Amino acid sequence: MARTTAELVEGIIDVESAISLTPFISAANSLVTQCCTGLDAEHTDAQHVDTETWLSDHFYTVRDMRAESEKAGSVSEKFQSKVDLGLATSHYGQMAMVLDYQGGLAALNERIK
Repeated sequence: MARTTAELVEGIIDVESAISLTPFISAANSLVTQCCTGLDAEHTDAQHVDTETWLSDHFYTVRDMRAESEKAGSVSEKFQSKVDLGLATSHYGQMAMVLDYQGGLAALNERIK
């Protein structure tokens, strides 16, 4: 069962109302459950909620990339993420790894690379 909610995810990132957050929350829940639980009794439920929320935001950016810069004359747009694998491709994935101070997500990120 997911630890985070759509409201928590929306509190960090602007979301398009037509896009359901369910698949992003579900994916984040799976990774947090697999990589961040059972490692240390000091990792609290609240910390898991925070990690899962930021990780949900990361997965959302795969669907709806964040603009790094925009330009009106001669229309231009540059996105924050890069084409790559792993959690470091967005600021949200980077933050999720920071919040998982035990390193489960960082270890997964290294294995993906």
